[in-house]
Amino acid sequence: MLAVGLLIGGVLSLALGRTAGMYEDPAPGWLSVLVLCALTLPLALRRRWPAAVALVVAAAFVVLGEARVPETLFANIALFMALYSVGAWETSRARAFWVRAGVVLAMFVWLLIAMFQAVTDPEGIEGFSNAGAFSPLVAYLLIQLLTNILYFAGSWWFGEHAWNAARERARTDWRGRQLVGERRRVEEQAVAIERLRLARELHDAVAHHVSMMGVQAAAARVVLGADPQQAAAALEQVEDSAREAVDELHGLLRTLRHTGEEAESDTPVGSLGVDRLPDLVEQAAAGGLRARYQVVGTPVRVPPLTSLNLYRICQEALTNVRKHAGVDAQVDVRLRYDDGAVELEVANDGTSGRRVRMTSGGLGLVGMQERVAADGGTLETGARGRGGYLVRARVPLAPRTGGAR
Repeated sequence: MLAVGLLIGGVLSLALGRTAGMYEDPAPGWLSVLVLCALTLPLALRRRWPAAVALVVAAAFVVLGEARVPETLFANIALFMALYSVGAWETSRARAFWVRAGVVLAMFVWLLIAMFQAVTDPEGIEGFSNAGAFSPLVAYLLIQLLTNILYFAGSWWFGEHAWNAARERARTDWRGRQLVGERRRVEEQAVAIERLRLARELHDAVAHHVSMMGVQAAAARVVLGADPQQAAAALEQVEDSAREAVDELHGLLRTLRHTGEEAESDTPVGSLGVDRLPDLVEQAAAGGLRARYQVVGTPVRVPPLTSLNLYRICQEALTNVRKHAGVDAQVDVRLRYDDGAVELEVANDGTSGRRVRMTSGGLGLVGMQERVAADGGTLETGARGRGGYLVRARVPLAPRTGGAR
């Protein structure tokens, strides 16, 4: 539509130029219209083949001038748009530079030849005298030269500016898509990490309390006929373990429903930590294990998440002792404070013969490793040389800035 509009405008301007007598001997009408078609119609393809269109339009512009076609307004517009399109749409920037440079150079050579012919013509350009060093003719030619410089510089600059602006928009869109993709990946990773954390909490809490309930229920079944009072006490411990398990599960559910400080303040899980290790060992002892707890070194403040992880590691280790070493095995739990680190050690002698037969999903050690890795620590597990099994978790701490807890 733009190319057709320029052609129609060029034909109208051509008619006006012929009527005004722009040239004494103008080009024939058919040639003038043909040249105008070559000037304007290729612009319909200026975005697909900008370099080729610019060369065709420039050649037609030279023919228009040499053939004395009485139309210059729409011809100049067409040439400007052709050069602009090369700068704005040519994908090969080297080709864009050399095509524009070649066209501009050819146009200035053509202009200089025309100026030389005008200056050396004895009659000169009608209406301008060529007498004197700075004659009216020279001034007119300098104006033409300046006009052409601004004309070609403008087409070059605006085309280059359009290309750079389009490139920046494309880069911005690309970066936006990259950020959206990155944000989606981060959100997916956050969901996966949260699911993994909740899975560890559920495994550690449920496994420990169900193990305790199994031990006490087995003890109650054994002594039910001989000592009903002891069986009742064992069943009472089963009830306590069930209640604690339900409380911890409710705490995890509240964690899912709330965020931030509200979740931390309302969740019983948030109160679990190394301060509760004596209670954990006492529960294990009540379940039949010969469990002892010892603190080595000067206690310091342990970050809440690290404290919870150490509690869960000890809980899982005691559960494993009941599963694999027996309910009356001897286990030593030590919490050791070193310079810049805290170490939890759970060791059993593995000498008990009476064991609780319970299946294991094999996730306990994996969960321990994940918890220690989350705090940047190390985990050591394996059989001891003198019998039994050892779990040792060592977690680095920040420089000591607080008091003992």
